[in-house]
Amino acid sequence: MVYDLVIRGGSVVDGTGAPPRTADVAVQDGLVVEVGKLGVGTTARRTVDADGAIVTPGFVDIHTHYDGQATWDDHLQPSAGHGVTTAVTGNCGVGFAPVRAGDRDTLVELMEGVEDLPGAVLHEGLGWEWESIGEFLDTIERRPHDIDLATQVCHGPLRVYVMGQRGVDREKATPADIAEMGRLAAEGIEAGALGFSTSRTLIHRTSRGEPIPTLRASRDELVGIGRAIGATGRGVLQVISDFEDFDAEMATLREVMESSGRPLSISVAHSRSGYDYRRCLQVLDEANAAGLTMRAQVAVRAIGMLMGLEGSVNPLKGSATYTAVEHLPLAERARRLAEPSTRATVLAELSGRTRDPNQPVEQMLSRQPMDRIFVLGDPPDYEPDPSTSIAARAAAAGRPAEEVLYDLLVGGDGSTLLYVPVANYVDGNLDAVHEMLAHPHTLPALGDGGAHVGIICDASFPTSLLTHWTRDRTRGPRFDLAWAIRRQCRSTAEAVGLLDRGLLAPGYKADLNVIDIDGLRLDAPAMVADLPAGGRRYLQSAHGYLCTAVSGVVTRCDGEATGELPGRLVRGAQQPAGVLT
Repeated sequence: MVYDLVIRGGSVVDGTGAPPRTADVAVQDGLVVEVGKLGVGTTARRTVDADGAIVTPGFVDIHTHYDGQATWDDHLQPSAGHGVTTAVTGNCGVGFAPVRAGDRDTLVELMEGVEDLPGAVLHEGLGWEWESIGEFLDTIERRPHDIDLATQVCHGPLRVYVMGQRGVDREKATPADIAEMGRLAAEGIEAGALGFSTSRTLIHRTSRGEPIPTLRASRDELVGIGRAIGATGRGVLQVISDFEDFDAEMATLREVMESSGRPLSISVAHSRSGYDYRRCLQVLDEANAAGLTMRAQVAVRAIGMLMGLEGSVNPLKGSATYTAVEHLPLAERARRLAEPSTRATVLAELSGRTRDPNQPVEQMLSRQPMDRIFVLGDPPDYEPDPSTSIAARAAAAGRPAEEVLYDLLVGGDGSTLLYVPVANYVDGNLDAVHEMLAHPHTLPALGDGGAHVGIICDASFPTSLLTHWTRDRTRGPRFDLAWAIRRQCRSTAEAVGLLDRGLLAPGYKADLNVIDIDGLRLDAPAMVADLPAGGRRYLQSAHGYLCTAVSGVVTRCDGEATGELPGRLVRGAQQPAGVLT
């Protein structure tokens, strides 16, 4: 046989959790057909030498927001550059279907506010070639991509579609409303949506600052939709919540699981206020012991934001003087801001003496938590020591912290990024993240690829899982490489019903990575202007991904796209094809 692709001599980490072993991998017709020692005379249309590298299944990222980007872009960056071969979008209850023409602006405002996607980008990029969920899936399917994409029924647009302004205003759904939402949700699942998602957090607001439509959805509404989905016998459920009344909220979610019979995942993090993440982990144990399938999605780093002159979070925007130079090219802007007279004026304005009334108070330099701001660096440090914070630097130098932060922002060519870890960094380290990731019912997730484009670039989470957590961490325990690969490949795939991938074994989908694990590293995020309407976003490159293949087709080599677009819409749960003969 002349195989389509052969990966020779790599250290195979197959996704089962088993130790690495030296083996060849043969691919034919999009499937793995052999993992072992292939004969010297074996031929292939393409051969990749993996000597000295590891060979893994493709990464499955279950928490992204490519709902809009997938309709206008073939390349689902940043995820595709970090070993991801399957992404699940439509999370947190925000998306673009179903939709009536008169509600399009409402859904744009919802996505803009919740996921930091500029309205101008969405208005220009979205073609609105759909009304129903099925038509939206058809639109995605018509465009090939560099990775596979699955999507979900989103509660926000569903509620607006059925209830109109009553849904936007968060009014209580009637039994008829619930029945119709359930019918449409089940219809979306039958059309190929992978699951259903909703948001119940005050953090999520529209671009107008209004709470989201789904915030106070009743237990009856969630149970009714869940029961309708359960009747299809397929689909997963995803929820993000503030857990304000912890016991009542968990009781609601438990009833949703019991009435639907479907797996459910929640987002869990460690924060200074709100729910205790350990109580969430305990609930996971209790639910699974009772025969339910409940998981938590956990970020592999702190949940925070980037701060810089080019991003959405720029503390100098509170200054009228800064506003006057904001239009200048970055390097010229930084040079002007570094001039002593300009520096003094901006600092005075930011102290509140002459603040620009058109800028929000939250952007003022003096309002930032200086003991929680760090220089990100290149390569970036995502577990910085508290002794390196802006406050600590200022104290050591005997200078005001605001001046130290200002000088860092405008220094050099103005591209310095500051890192503000918030959740998961309460104790000044990532020990809580280690505890959450190690739990048997959690999954690495929450990278939000395609969203928060001017604040974060957390789609690089899979690379951090391999570098920081299996190799580089010095401030606490690490994880075994084979364990991490299983979690990012097979465990994530199983959680959403994609049982045809996440393993390197005969009969499974030939999504794979060849990785120089010793040389794998992240660059600092950089701002690029490649979105519709000239929109800008942070992208983050990685070095060490030697080869990525989707369905046996090589999509990336040495960090560069090959131009191949084998990625397809994944419609519903999948089963392995079986062993080829």
